Amino acid sequence: MVETITKVNSAVNDFVWGIPMLVLLIGTGILMTLLTKVFQISHFGHWMKNTLGSIFTDKEITSHTGKEDKAISQFQSLCTALAATIGTGNIVGVASALIFGGPGAIFWMWIVAFFGMMTNYSENVLGIFYRKKNPKGEWAGGAMYYLREGLGAKPGCKGIGAVLAVLFSVFCVIASFGIGNMSQVNSIASNMNAAFKVSPVATGVVLTALAAFIIIGGLKRVAAVTEKLVPFMAVAYIVGALAVVVCNAGQIIPAFEAIFKGAFAMEAVGGGIVGGGLKMALTWGMKRGVFSNEAGLGSSVMVHSSSNVKEPVRQGMWGIFEVFADTIVVCTLTALVVLTSGLVDLNTGTVTTPEVGSALVGHAFGSVFGQFGPMFIAIAILLFAFSTVLGWSHYGSTAFEYLFGTKATKIYKIIFVIFIFVGATMNLELAWDLSDTFNGLMAIPNLIGVITLSPVVMKITKNYVDRHFRKMNVKPMYSAYADIQEMEEKTRTFEDDED
Repeated sequence: MVETITKVNSAVNDFVWGIPMLVLLIGTGILMTLLTKVFQISHFGHWMKNTLGSIFTDKEITSHTGKEDKAISQFQSLCTALAATIGTGNIVGVASALIFGGPGAIFWMWIVAFFGMMTNYSENVLGIFYRKKNPKGEWAGGAMYYLREGLGAKPGCKGIGAVLAVLFSVFCVIASFGIGNMSQVNSIASNMNAAFKVSPVATGVVLTALAAFIIIGGLKRVAAVTEKLVPFMAVAYIVGALAVVVCNAGQIIPAFEAIFKGAFAMEAVGGGIVGGGLKMALTWGMKRGVFSNEAGLGSSVMVHSSSNVKEPVRQGMWGIFEVFADTIVVCTLTALVVLTSGLVDLNTGTVTTPEVGSALVGHAFGSVFGQFGPMFIAIAILLFAFSTVLGWSHYGSTAFEYLFGTKATKIYKIIFVIFIFVGATMNLELAWDLSDTFNGLMAIPNLIGVITLSPVVMKITKNYVDRHFRKMNVKPMYSAYADIQEMEEKTRTFEDDED
């Protein structure tokens, strides 16, 4: 039975992650980059100032909402989104890309990230614009809402929008148990066992108990944990990675040379033919890039939509920063750690050690930190992967809520927590394979929504630029359903739908 599922999944995975899918992903990013006039470059200083810079200068960004307000702060929404994106993909995913795609795969990860910034930006803009309040007073938003309310509002598209919204939600719920749960926890358990001899059962019990306390407590509790955990784990990993790269400073330039040569198969990857090397570098770079930063999947928009922000573009800029931090910063540092440590032949792109995945990165850290290197990576994966579980619990819960209603989310959370123990105690290679498949399946309806609603994103962006840079007196385009306190008559709730 397992063999049959594996074969079917492999065939579906090859189809989902074939050239058409990669073209759709990159094409959407290119489209949104052009329509927003290369916003990620032309307004680089502005979005950096209003994201990373604002954390230290604007108290409104980090201030918590009141107990009665179910929304979370902009910083909490970023941290929860980063919690889900900065995960094993930044360590295991980068290692896999280097092993199977060679150094050139990193270049294609950068390309995915560059255009993915604007895909993620567009998702967040649409998420804020089409979000709505649920019976608990919480903001609910995501691809399912802009598919139903945005695409569905176009002439003759009501049925298509509704069907795509349901498909996205179904794929998201299934993916949350793979990419967002079992595969992450399985990585934690195996690494804790290898580095500290902790049994998978013990790891499973502890993680299940912690996750139950946090996840069942709701989004505000998840956000309260991630806003403390994410900055700590990101800074600690970046400092450790920089230490390794600095110690191997003489190999930095050769490492970048290998990346650019490998990207265009100027050197055959792994001794293979040039054409095959190019295909492997491109495919693995793009696949691992999307797995890492999730731009195009429509996942992180579900937590960004819970922010207390009113301006869609403001939250969109956090989406740009999210991809930048995940891939351009963290994934690049992981790649440089491996490439500068002597574990990869920079002339052929061949990995010179039998270690794979996190063990490869652990070996690279060990070249500087000795026996503490693999331990450092085990702890990093513990923090990265567990935070991913927390973030994805909200994604799956939001999709489950869309399908079955707000009250049903309790059932989902209980099942999700149980699967954490399953993920820690079982060999789950199939879970990793299914993660890639359902990532791709999620992306298809989401990207259809982003493309068809691209004129809306363009208008909202132009409106923002006109007001903030051209000082034009135009009415803000905040939300199709607006803030309850400002435009109560246009607010849509689930109760309205049920009536």
